[in-house]
Amino acid sequence: MTSKKGKILVVDDDADVLQAARLFLKQHVKSIETEKDPNSIPTLLKNNRYDLILLDMNFTEDVSSGKEGFFWLQKILEIDPSIAVILITAYGDIDKAVQAVKAGATDFVLKPWKNEKLLTTVMSAMQLTDSKREVAELKETQKQINSDIDHHYRDIIGRSPAMINVFNTIEKVAATDANVLILGENGTGKEMIARALHRRSARHENVFMNVDMGAITESLFESELFGYVKGAFTDAKEDKAGRFELANGGTLFLDEIGNLPLPLQSKLLTVLQNRKVNRVGSAKSKEIDIRLVCATNQSLNEMVADTKFRQDLLFRINTIEIQLPPLRDRIEDIEALTDHFIKLYSKKYKKEVSGCSKETIKKLEKHSWPGNVRELQHATERAVIMSESTILQPSDFLLTQEISDSEQVVFEDYNLEEVEKMVLRKALKKHEGNISKAAEELGLTRASLYRRMDKYGL
Repeated sequence: MTSKKGKILVVDDDADVLQAARLFLKQHVKSIETEKDPNSIPTLLKNNRYDLILLDMNFTEDVSSGKEGFFWLQKILEIDPSIAVILITAYGDIDKAVQAVKAGATDFVLKPWKNEKLLTTVMSAMQLTDSKREVAELKETQKQINSDIDHHYRDIIGRSPAMINVFNTIEKVAATDANVLILGENGTGKEMIARALHRRSARHENVFMNVDMGAITESLFESELFGYVKGAFTDAKEDKAGRFELANGGTLFLDEIGNLPLPLQSKLLTVLQNRKVNRVGSAKSKEIDIRLVCATNQSLNEMVADTKFRQDLLFRINTIEIQLPPLRDRIEDIEALTDHFIKLYSKKYKKEVSGCSKETIKKLEKHSWPGNVRELQHATERAVIMSESTILQPSDFLLTQEISDSEQVVFEDYNLEEVEKMVLRKALKKHEGNISKAAEELGLTRASLYRRMDKYGL
């Protein structure tokens, strides 16, 4: 048996109405309170957290105009905008219903009500309250996450000409709602660029929603991105908003868009064109207002030529392209990046490491960095942890040398983690960063390969 949940307040000057509402709804909700005097509403809201308020439109002072109901509706929403409010009246008509909804009411019911209709309306309204509060909590969490990110990455580090071009592009497009496609190898910082665009946009106080398209299976694609309604499939125990709805008003970041299979590309294109989503199991469309940012390490133009990516979807997502350079093409930034990571991990691990020797920087600048900035970050973290000196030396950085595709793999030792890391790097290089092909050759799923890449900083 499903446990009852939700707390409801019913405000009406008719004792019979309060009694009827309490007797019926207490069978279906966790808690129900009743109140005859609307002047008690502010105090009740101050001391309680309600999921729904059923509010009479007409009290004894004003029999039929509905003015009191509208007045208290506004007061309630001023105190807690997340609460769903259903207005009830014996004198309702279409005009008042429209006015009530425009004023912020969730719905409108007439006395005497039918219990089945009332229950359906109440449950839908409480679900709306849950969704509003979920989004509000997510926004607050995201605000804290962004604050933390800004603390550690006040600005994306780079002084090379290639990065200056990236910064200039961000400044030009961030304030717009133009769709942006970020291109770059794994580990170049595509998500950081997406977050920078969001923080500099008019949507910065709203949600930044990150979706790893390579980690979502085809069977979960629609339910994860578009949401679902209760009963849509076996495990759909309740309504759930998808990523598009949760990102409404903010930025939706679709990472590794190149890994999306063709059938799913068509579904994504439809949503982007119509700016509407249908939850799985529902025929009702919900309008969405998102700023779209996508990223990939693959050449989408080549995929279009090979009929592996829809050209119309590519046109839709790349109003502006930002090409992130690999670290080997911006060696001028290695010293500044390393200093940044040293400060970060010295504080984290309480180590008195203040910098690198000149010889160490030379060694780092000569390395090809197939894992780019992410690889440098992990290498620096390990160096800070293992070093017994305040200045990092070349020996503190254990860098795996590049192996060409034609060379035989020779291991200096048989540490399983080092062997696995080297094999992963070779497979990724062979397939030019194509996650799907590398995973297939390694006998792994894309999600498993992503986890291993993250583990080793590749």
